[in-house]
Amino acid sequence: MDDIEIRPGRPMSHPPEAPSASAPGLIARHLAPVLNEALQDTPAVLINGPRQCGKTTLAQQLASERGDMAYLTLDDPNLLAAVQQDPLGFARQLDRAVIDEVQRAPQLLLALKLVIDQDRRPGRFLLTGSANLMALPQIADSLAGRLALHTLLPLSQAEIQGRPNDFLQRAQAQTWPLSHPLWAAPQRDTVGQVLAGGYPEMRQRPTAARRQAWAKAYIQTLVERDVRDIAQIDQLHQLPHTLAVAAAQCGQLFNATQAGAQLGLNGKTVDKYLGILEKLFLVQRLPAWSHNELSRLIKAPKLHFLDAGLQASMTRLSSDLVFNQRARWGATLETWVHAELRKALSLSADAWFLSHYRDKDQVEVDFVLESPLRQIMGIEVKAAATVQASDFKGLKKLQSLTGDAFTTGIVLYDGTQALSFGSGLWAVPLSAL
Repeated sequence: MDDIEIRPGRPMSHPPEAPSASAPGLIARHLAPVLNEALQDTPAVLINGPRQCGKTTLAQQLASERGDMAYLTLDDPNLLAAVQQDPLGFARQLDRAVIDEVQRAPQLLLALKLVIDQDRRPGRFLLTGSANLMALPQIADSLAGRLALHTLLPLSQAEIQGRPNDFLQRAQAQTWPLSHPLWAAPQRDTVGQVLAGGYPEMRQRPTAARRQAWAKAYIQTLVERDVRDIAQIDQLHQLPHTLAVAAAQCGQLFNATQAGAQLGLNGKTVDKYLGILEKLFLVQRLPAWSHNELSRLIKAPKLHFLDAGLQASMTRLSSDLVFNQRARWGATLETWVHAELRKALSLSADAWFLSHYRDKDQVEVDFVLESPLRQIMGIEVKAAATVQASDFKGLKKLQSLTGDAFTTGIVLYDGTQALSFGSGLWAVPLSAL
């Protein structure tokens, strides 16, 4: 596994330009130039990510730009059966190809390894997978040293608006303008964007009820198709219930035993089911940060979805409920920020550690970003249009703990101006994401 080349993107110090979409109606993806770069020097490139986040569209777009690449999908039952019967024979027929949903035939990756070893031309294979393939032992070793792995998540806010994803670069440099035209949107615009989520199909649904119907069908498809590809579980019907409990506990410290009590399952089973949901890029456990790195392993993680629209649909949160159910809205907003940060970090060549901070006195910071050089950035989320000095309590505690390693602390709020609250401390509009 150590030999697999993990290349998330460009250095943080050089934010990627927003690429232009090659066809009308397509939203340009920030990962596209990163993938093109990988195809120049690596035999196989894998786009990992959840179903219906845009992987196939992006792969087909890249293939058409490069020319002469066959497109094959293992969602085709006839092709899947042929590949499963003779993976090496199938692979030897290929010169250059896009292979969609490769997790459905993991044995094909070993065959591709043999084919690549005979011809290591860069850019031969562009693969997509709707599961975290590197978490599967039988796959992790198959393409070691021959594969560049990248994760595509649902649309980011920057992609939707057609602008560079430069939030983290600005946060590091603390180059915030006092105001910006994109920050002037009313609160309802922020609510609408968060609840719509980042799945292209889901964003086309005009109402909360239609988005909830899409989410239900989406989860049913995952359970009936993709779960069987990556895991053998006895009580498949419990998986949607586990996801529903996860949606209700989003943004909170996660306790598998307590969640199991709601489901009639033991803690180990819940842990296993949650691991499956993580492999499908639906949820992610956010580990705890502490000054002692070893203690991270024993502190309770928080639970977040990788798309706030999906989480909101599962909890039936609509724009009408946002303004009188502030706790539910706060959890969804926090999970939206988590997803936006994950998307920004996926474009970085640096391996940042994303976590949360909470001490025994219940002082907390929603997100702690730690660079490979151990520089610390803290981000707190506030679902309100006003900011007070007391909102920086957790960030100041983190600043005192980390000393010179602390670079900046940000309270994201629903306002329209970036304001300084002391050395390295800022209130920044949520729309800056």
